[in-house]
Amino acid sequence: MKWVTYDAGDGPRTGLLADGGVHGLAAGVTLVSLLGDDGEALADAAATARRDPAEVRSPDEVRLLAPIPRPPSIRDGLSFLDHLRGCYRALGRPPELHPAWSQAPAFYFGNPAAVIGPHDDVAIAPGSRMFDLELEVGAVVGRPGRDLHPDTAADHIVGFTFFNDWTARDHQMRDMAQGIGMGKAKDSAITLGPALVTVDELEAHRVPDGYAFEVAATVNGREIAKGSLAGMDWTWGEQLAYMSRGTDLAPGDVIGSGTVPGGCLLEHVDTADPFAYGGWLAPGDVVSLSSPALGETRQVVREAAPMIPLRTGY
Repeated sequence: MKWVTYDAGDGPRTGLLADGGVHGLAAGVTLVSLLGDDGEALADAAATARRDPAEVRSPDEVRLLAPIPRPPSIRDGLSFLDHLRGCYRALGRPPELHPAWSQAPAFYFGNPAAVIGPHDDVAIAPGSRMFDLELEVGAVVGRPGRDLHPDTAADHIVGFTFFNDWTARDHQMRDMAQGIGMGKAKDSAITLGPALVTVDELEAHRVPDGYAFEVAATVNGREIAKGSLAGMDWTWGEQLAYMSRGTDLAPGDVIGSGTVPGGCLLEHVDTADPFAYGGWLAPGDVVSLSSPALGETRQVVREAAPMIPLRTGY
């Protein structure tokens, strides 16, 4: 199944992509409201959407929103350690990683209020001169869980979607210097979409430790990265088990895979001074994430809103 949240002019609706169209459910039914069990409610809703939809729209008639427009929680992992090594190399740091990176899957909490749709314009974070994209995949939790086992935790995933946690790299440097984790660096926009592709649709891509479908990123039509989820250093099961340790995962929570190696501009910095790098995103740039399995996002970068300075001038 491929589920979307869309707006055809009368507010957000949930729809199933089927027979070349968007088969809408009744107003007020959200994707999150169909989650929480073993998939029966979602399967029943799909049957209704095919047999007796509330409406059928052409894809050209609708604006796609994020499939989960306001997730209960967002956690973004870092399961591709080669991405981190690539960032270190670009910044002139030794590529050796601290042992902590191999002891547990790192993650940070994202901002649900920052979620935008797959074709929405993206404003540069206020005050940033080093705005970046991230090529990631998001897993959507379908069943709640707590203290999950790594061998079975991935069974709580209902499906996948693209996840682009746009990053202000200059703000990130300040965040990291303060030492309490990601703050304004990751606060301006998170793209989800275009659809929630359920795990049954991805069975052909399943491998022993997860999924092996390909993903790619382009900027102004130029491919900057292409890779596969098969290269994850931490499995989805390990990530969900760790994230659920001593706390609850809720239906609709979104878990980011971390950036596919090469899938951000920081890894392509070719100068000793990152501020002097000429490749950071600028107004008018077009960023696209694509995959035969997940579809495609396409977004135009826009000028930042004016920054209201603090007493320090920042």
